[in-house]
Amino acid sequence: MRRQDVRNVAIIAHVDHGKTTLVDCMLRQSGRYRDTQLVGEQILDSNDLERERGITILAKNIAIPYRGIKINIIDTPGHADFGGEVERVLRMADGALVLVDAAEGPMPQTRFVLSKALECGLQPIVVINKVDRPDARPHEVLDEVFELFLQLGADDRLADFPHIYASSKLGFATHELGKQGDSVAPLMDMILEKIPGPEIDAEAPLQMLITTLDWSDYVGRIAIGRLYSGAVRPGMDVALMQKNDKISPSRIVSVQVFEDLGRIEVQSAEAGDIVALVGLENIEIGDTVSDRDFPRAMPRLVVDEPTLKMTFGVNTSPLAGQEGKYLTSRHLRERLMKELQKNVALRAEPIPGTEQFSVAGRGILHLSVLIETMRREGFELSVGKPHVILHDNNGVIEEPFESLVVEVPEHQTGPVMEMAGQRRGQLVDMQTHNDYSYMVFSIPARGLIGFRTRLLNATQGTAIIHHRFECYKPMEGDIETRLTGVLVSLCGGRAVAYGLDTLQERAELHVGHNDVVYEGMIVGENSRTDDMNVNPTKEKKLSNMRASGHDRNVLLRPARRMSLEEALEFIEDDELVEVTPTQIRLRKILLNEHVRKRASRKAAAVGV
Repeated sequence: MRRQDVRNVAIIAHVDHGKTTLVDCMLRQSGRYRDTQLVGEQILDSNDLERERGITILAKNIAIPYRGIKINIIDTPGHADFGGEVERVLRMADGALVLVDAAEGPMPQTRFVLSKALECGLQPIVVINKVDRPDARPHEVLDEVFELFLQLGADDRLADFPHIYASSKLGFATHELGKQGDSVAPLMDMILEKIPGPEIDAEAPLQMLITTLDWSDYVGRIAIGRLYSGAVRPGMDVALMQKNDKISPSRIVSVQVFEDLGRIEVQSAEAGDIVALVGLENIEIGDTVSDRDFPRAMPRLVVDEPTLKMTFGVNTSPLAGQEGKYLTSRHLRERLMKELQKNVALRAEPIPGTEQFSVAGRGILHLSVLIETMRREGFELSVGKPHVILHDNNGVIEEPFESLVVEVPEHQTGPVMEMAGQRRGQLVDMQTHNDYSYMVFSIPARGLIGFRTRLLNATQGTAIIHHRFECYKPMEGDIETRLTGVLVSLCGGRAVAYGLDTLQERAELHVGHNDVVYEGMIVGENSRTDDMNVNPTKEKKLSNMRASGHDRNVLLRPARRMSLEEALEFIEDDELVEVTPTQIRLRKILLNEHVRKRASRKAAAVGV
């Protein structure tokens, strides 16, 4: 049987297609909040990193009552690097709102999230969003969505999907183009009509799959998931069905359900509800909460494997320990193990014989968000160059390939084609809309490391880039990486304008006057291919002798301050990114110049 008083709906889409803005409309038009309670935009993006970057990173649950029916809404990330968040929360839903931009149409992440929704058997509702854009082409986009459904193997029932047109920014949804509405009520009505209530077995014993973990400083770990059968109450003894067929007895302390923007405690919850359980100490994502007398495990969550890895280690620079609170490998291990409990797409394991850890994720953004979160918590660490994860398929070495979509003005297509070709990208499709070209490439993931920054520079910042994991293919040949060398400081101290003035003529500086430097620190990008050892602390000799031209005014160009993602893409194999709560520095792994030369000669001898 199905419950008719509940709807569980996930909102899925490509990044920047308007998911969180649509949720804002639903909240504001629900009539349950004062204007002062809903301030600003992207209300659900409460995390500092989410607000700064303008993207959704973590999936979130809210509940909106509408016409006597409770609608549980799950807002999901749109960026491909956070696809693991989407995969795990779709198990809680019965239907999905598939948002598609009325101008851009289906994008790589649209295909990914839609394929996962169809695998879970969700009922889709296609929302053609942003119909108010001047370059909107809703009819063509609807046809493209239909073709996407067919490509993904949708049956006749799903291919005849319900659809609606909307503008999250203006706050309306309508069935007919050209007739602008005044609310999203038509969309809410369609949710009640087209998305079925949760299928339940009220008489069966308790069974609940855990898909999310939360944490409270007062009650500890909070397990969130959907009840598939039975009921749950505070004080109830249950069995935890964990990995390796392990069964652990436990007791539920508190039961919470989602209401509005938060959660409330209840005395019981029934099958079909999305609930949060307090008191299950050792529970993990993918575990099943089952009846103690009739323990039954549900299939564990399976997400796509990571494609990129990098090395995490403690900060070993001469400036280590001056800013952070957590400095040791023990702190680093504990933090990574804690992250593994809730980030299902992440992998972390110690590197034998060292105090470092190999951390793997879906992409540079996925890992950089973790690093940024850790530095804000007070960690100091050093991070190595990202490397793709290779597979051995019966003796054939395979590497991950990505589907790269670049949107650029027509007159800028030349640099895009050239740079993608240099990185062994193959053009799959190319379309033109309103003086903009949309190019789709199949490109090795290795070729995307450092690609974004160079392409933005080559196109004067006009390119819009999206990419998503495609498949594993036989490994391509060598791909050129950074073409330039770096300036490496010979000594420690503070950089001086006099010393930097002579360096800026042949390099792009990463430090400015009075910045602290140390031996082995990278202070600039050389204009040539080799590294150069320099002294940025050189001062002018103070004497009573005067000479023509020696007293000229020193004018320094602004130093190039890299973001964390730019720094990770910039470094080479013999370099590290030093991350502290306030600074991002680049350095050589071997700080001493003579040690680096000795290691270089040894490596060359081994290579011969």
